[in-house]
Amino acid sequence: MRQQEKYFELPAVKGIQAGKPYYAVMCPLQMVATFFTYTDNSLPPAMRVQRVLNKQRIPEMKEYILKNRDSYVFSALTASVDGELEFISQHNSSSGQLKIPINSRIIINDGQHRRAAIEMALQECPELRYEDISIVIYYDLGLARSQQMFTDLNRYAVRPTKSLNILYDNRDSFSIIIKECINCIPIFEGCVEKEKSSISNRSKALFTLSGLFHASKLFLHGFQFTDAESRDTIISFWNAIALNMPLWQSAKNKKIPPEDFRRDYICAHAITLKALGTLGNMLLKQQVPKTSWNDKLCFLQDVNWNKDGNELQGLVIVNGRISSSQNNQKAFAEYLIGKSGWAKMTGRGSV
Repeated sequence: MRQQEKYFELPAVKGIQAGKPYYAVMCPLQMVATFFTYTDNSLPPAMRVQRVLNKQRIPEMKEYILKNRDSYVFSALTASVDGELEFISQHNSSSGQLKIPINSRIIINDGQHRRAAIEMALQECPELRYEDISIVIYYDLGLARSQQMFTDLNRYAVRPTKSLNILYDNRDSFSIIIKECINCIPIFEGCVEKEKSSISNRSKALFTLSGLFHASKLFLHGFQFTDAESRDTIISFWNAIALNMPLWQSAKNKKIPPEDFRRDYICAHAITLKALGTLGNMLLKQQVPKTSWNDKLCFLQDVNWNKDGNELQGLVIVNGRISSSQNNQKAFAEYLIGKSGWAKMTGRGSV
């Protein structure tokens, strides 16, 4: 990057999109924080070209950069420049140098949170200024065009499912632990939907990766275990649960078709996994030895898991449908604790 009195200059590749020129440039992170600013917050929505900056997101993104200095990945920013851009290349090549007037008005159409996180990260790690991020630069054709660009850039954006995020996340230790545990728990092996967070009618899967992830988080909540201890504890717990869930065993052994299992029984759904996770957390709080877990959980064999059961109506079944609200999840956990008899020992307020 070369900066002169009236403009700065960046290596760029020129392209044509919708009949108009645009440029992909490599920009030092220090320059991103200095020149590519966000100033829309004080404007009314109709006058902005972006959503309001959510400052709560920025520290998390900053920590992501700083904790993964050798592996962080940020996608390109998109910006519009209200100024006379000059592209210089040799022999009409598509690669060259892009001159941007310093006094230009530069609008970030996509990536203002990434820019803010970069600025915050630079304050703690100045050596980041030697690294780069790509920026796609368009000519600023006015407010209406910039607002349309924001809409178009986000029109087809689809967040990956929680299950897929867990499956592909090799940085989060708990995601790694859950994936390892599934292969060591017979009831789950080969029966977990690892890509979607819901199961289609024709799927042979019985559980979702995201459901097991969240349930196991609830199970270990408040306890600081090593990774090895977490793996051993999670495996022991779900194996003990499986021994006391005849319907799970029947579905696993294909005595109940997967679609019938999901249609007819609440124990096929994530709300039950989470309630069981809360139940298991009480085993840990009461310091019940793992050798006694099977006996403690035997009451599960007598629970009526049928969705049409009277006890489930209004508890997790509302107007004929499963309600997975936080209140319903808590109520279902308390229901299972009450069935176990442990409530007499701990009091429901401890859930």
